[in-house]
Amino acid sequence: MSNAVSSLAVPAPGSKASEPEIRFEHVTKTFGRSESDLFRAVDDLSLDVYPGQIVALLGKTGCGKSTMFNMIAGLLDPTEGKVLVSGRDPFRNFDWYRGKIAIVFQNDRLLPWRTAIENVELGLEMLNVPGAQRRETAQRWLSRLGLGGHENDYPHALSGGMRQRVSIARAFATNAGLLLCDEPFSALDEMTAQRLREEFTSLVRENGKTAVFITHSINEALQIGDRIVVLKRPAKIAYDINLTADLGSAEKEAIREKIRDVLSA
Repeated sequence: MSNAVSSLAVPAPGSKASEPEIRFEHVTKTFGRSESDLFRAVDDLSLDVYPGQIVALLGKTGCGKSTMFNMIAGLLDPTEGKVLVSGRDPFRNFDWYRGKIAIVFQNDRLLPWRTAIENVELGLEMLNVPGAQRRETAQRWLSRLGLGGHENDYPHALSGGMRQRVSIARAFATNAGLLLCDEPFSALDEMTAQRLREEFTSLVRENGKTAVFITHSINEALQIGDRIVVLKRPAKIAYDINLTADLGSAEKEAIREKIRDVLSA
C-alpha cells in the first residue's frame, strides 16, 4: 500500500467524469490583519474531488477542515490559489449555486416553529418550487428516511436521530448534486449514528451525488468514504487513499493503523 495517492491523479474507479467537481489549486488561507497575528489555516493545498465520490476529510480539531468546507460553500475566499466548484468560483458566483449545493450540519438546525415536513420544504421554498410539488417531494423524502407518520411533528417531539433524518431529507429534497456534511452524526449515540451513516451513504450512491464529509473519527471515515483524505495542520494532505467495496478487514485495519500513525506524527 502506498503512503499516499496523488490528489491530482486520475479519477477513482466509480467516478463519473474526468473533470473534478471540486478543485483546490495551490490554496492558502490565512486569517489576521498583520504579520504578527497571522494564522495560516490552509497551506498550499491542491485537491481534486470527482463526481460521484464520497470523500471523508479526516483530521484533528483545528487542522483546517472547516475552513476548507467554508471555501467550498462559498463563504470564504482563499488568500492565495483557486477554489473551483463545478468549474466556477463559489465565493464570487455565490448565487449561481442555489440548489446545487446542500449542507448537512453537525446540529440539525431545524426551525422549531415548523413541522418536520415544513422543515424539509424550506429549501424548496427558497428555490420557488410550487407548493404541491414541495409537499410531494418533502413527503417522499421523509418516507424514504423512515419518518412516515411524523410529518406533522414539531422538532421538540422528535429524537435527535429523527431530527437529523429530517435534516438529511431537507438536503436531498433540493436535488443538489453536491452534499457538504459537517460532522452530522457526532452528537448521536453510536448505534444511531452507524445506522444513519449506512443510510446516508446508500442515498448518496443511489442518487448519484458527490459528497464531502468532515469527520475526526477514523471509524466514521472508513464507514462513509470511498476516499479518505487525512489532513494535518495547517490543512495539508498527509495521506490520501481510495477505498474499494471489496476491501477486506485486514486491509481496513492496515489503513486504520496508517491513519493513526499519520495523525500522531
